[in-house]
Amino acid sequence: MPPTLLWGYIGVLIFMMGDGLELAWISPYLVDQGLSVHQTAILTTSYGVTIAIGSWLSGVLVESFGPRKVMLLGTGLYIIGHAIFVGFAIPALNYELMIPSYAIRGFGYPLFAYSFLVWVAYRSPQKRLGAAVGWFWFVFTGGLSVLGAYYSSFAINVFGHFATLWTAIIWVLIGTFLAVFVNKDEFNLEEREGGAKAHISEMLAGITILIREPRVAVACIVRIINQAAQYAFPLFLPIYLSTKGIETTTWLNIWGTIFVANIIFNLIFGALSDKIGWKNTISYIGGIGCAIFTLGLYFIPEMFTGNVFIVGLVGFLWGMCLAGFVPISALVPSLVGDGDKGPAMAILNLGAGLCVFVGPGLVALFYDAIGVQGMMYLLFGLYAASAIMTRFLKTPEERSGGKQLKEEIS
Repeated sequence: MPPTLLWGYIGVLIFMMGDGLELAWISPYLVDQGLSVHQTAILTTSYGVTIAIGSWLSGVLVESFGPRKVMLLGTGLYIIGHAIFVGFAIPALNYELMIPSYAIRGFGYPLFAYSFLVWVAYRSPQKRLGAAVGWFWFVFTGGLSVLGAYYSSFAINVFGHFATLWTAIIWVLIGTFLAVFVNKDEFNLEEREGGAKAHISEMLAGITILIREPRVAVACIVRIINQAAQYAFPLFLPIYLSTKGIETTTWLNIWGTIFVANIIFNLIFGALSDKIGWKNTISYIGGIGCAIFTLGLYFIPEMFTGNVFIVGLVGFLWGMCLAGFVPISALVPSLVGDGDKGPAMAILNLGAGLCVFVGPGLVALFYDAIGVQGMMYLLFGLYAASAIMTRFLKTPEERSGGKQLKEEIS
């Protein structure tokens, strides 16, 4: 990682631990309180909508205002939404208030974490960019899905659900302090003439790049597929596993184990991808690997009912393969010229946000009709499709090389 950004990485780790501590258990908890799986899926989908918007905005706002201001905006919106969600909506089980408050909360982490990812992309040398973004996803996922899950499994038993949710604000504030104020790395904005007009033009570039560079649009779809299952699984998989002898508290530890594998291999595959190729890592390890072990997470619990070790092992392998998508954060800015790197990262961040919308959205649309088995086959097909689409993501050098070869043959 760029050593000057060390405190930024640590801050993202702690912020995401606070943000993600309820991710793996909020759905079964709310179902126990009387909501349906469909309702919790709608709730999480609304959360995903604002995450998607915040993810896109993070890339373009950093270009205009710098990462520190955007990260602070994310923290403020998170605290407002979280306070309403936990303080008023959940105690009254007010579903109409849950949706807007959870949605406001959704702006928080993309504006914070993905703004820092843009910072990393700008401050890392090209030849080490794969490793640098690998470190980002190490701390992002380590906080969101590992420390958050393990901390919750402890804190719920000690403090209870409400107190555990309130402690999220403490961790978010600590992470913000480290990443924004203790981190002294400089991010120098380019001077632009035109003031507000130039900022609006920059934001529009974050949309028009989809037309000018269609490969960026394909990469966005791959990025959505990347983590769609990560946000779909918690809505129905713990409920399914409970019928196979694995309780929710045990599921939290399995979920944590999945992402222990993920954060370890985020680093390994981030560095390895600089050697074997970004596309090869994404396509073969990420796409094909996740497709295989997604089916494993359905059939293995069927075959080995109640066997936590074997189910955990399959989960570990799924989390390992999920790390195969890490190099897409290095590949996407390399698909375009220097002037389009910011808009390209904005679209990539949009994809990272849309997966939080698409994953629960798929559950809301299809779960009642096709059940757990159908959902697993659907996610299998999406991962297989991502492996194919990745092969079409060629850098300008690869495209010019192919063109030159055709000219030489002709």
